[in-house]
Amino acid sequence: MKRYLLLFLVVFFSSFTLLSIQFSAQEIVDKTIEKAGGSRYDNAIIDFTFRGKRYRSKRNEGIYELERFANSPKGLIHDMISNSGFKRTIENCPVKVADSLITRISDGVNSVHYFANLPYGLNAPAVNKELVGESIIREKPYYKIKVTFDQDGGGTDFEDEFMYWIHKEDFTIDYLAYKYEVNGGGIRFREAYNPRVVNGIRFIDYNNYKTDNLKTPLDTLDELFEKKKLKLLSKIELKDIFVYVERDCC
Repeated sequence: MKRYLLLFLVVFFSSFTLLSIQFSAQEIVDKTIEKAGGSRYDNAIIDFTFRGKRYRSKRNEGIYELERFANSPKGLIHDMISNSGFKRTIENCPVKVADSLITRISDGVNSVHYFANLPYGLNAPAVNKELVGESIIREKPYYKIKVTFDQDGGGTDFEDEFMYWIHKEDFTIDYLAYKYEVNGGGIRFREAYNPRVVNGIRFIDYNNYKTDNLKTPLDTLDELFEKKKLKLLSKIELKDIFVYVERDCC
């Protein structure tokens, strides 16, 4: 009996220790990025279609290009943001863009690439991460990570606030929410679906919900979602995904 009792105590306290392990916000994000693709992001060309426009990102150890291709009556518009700044061509001919439009165009290109490549961008230098709690959504356990941005390096939308619900065992972003200030402001809550892995990098689509109450705290949106009090606004779907990782050829 003593032998069985000792064995029981060892198993019990081992299980208790595992359940008591606490991760920091940084550790949780690191595990989530690693699960989604890790270092493969650093040397990848990622190509996809979103709402009829083609997007392509190229990264090589800190050197990056974020591109968008769109058809127009004037021909193919190619917008590119890189370490060198912004440029636009139409049918491969350079086009002068008014300073007042550069920020708006750049923000639009950046935003699509940011969401398509999550969680990769969560370790950018200007990102601040905080573990603000835990929750249960549809009987699954989640960490709640709040993300804000420094003004220096945080872009024109540095005042935006994000919340990520990261699965406590799988380390995947299954839900996210954000509050933005442009165009009068708004709040969105996204539910991930259709996860798939393309050449070692994980991609997801979203059901995109909203609430009209702009005073709603982001960390309460999971409760509103569970109670079906959010309105489905749109679907965020990536199509024709292609991934090439430079180091795979070596």
